[in-house]
Amino acid sequence: MASASRPRHDAEASAEACRPRGEPGRRLSHRLETDAEEVQRDLVRLVLTLIELVRQLMERQALRRVDAGDLSDDKVEQLGLALMRLEEAMSELQERFDIDPRDLNLDLGPLGPLLPPE
Repeated sequence: MASASRPRHDAEASAEACRPRGEPGRRLSHRLETDAEEVQRDLVRLVLTLIELVRQLMERQALRRVDAGDLSDDKVEQLGLALMRLEEAMSELQERFDIDPRDLNLDLGPLGPLLPPE
């Protein structure tokens, strides 16, 4: 016999939240319906998000090195050109897959957005 004062586990609370009102014990069917094109778009969005994160980190590191005077003028030019090409490629892919740049900034809940505002 279960005690009414016994603490409920998270799994029990989740299962109860899935039950329709007035029908105790019956759970809703959880079915994942996917569209192949939408799955591909979401995967591209995730990959582009990671690339954008790395691009921004590289850009910040490059700026620090330029400010510190660690790079020759030729290296600065090469680095700037490489970052410009990467940004152009990102823009092309975003346009091809109809992804808004704001869609790349994933919300990490209590941690906030993944990417800093530009």
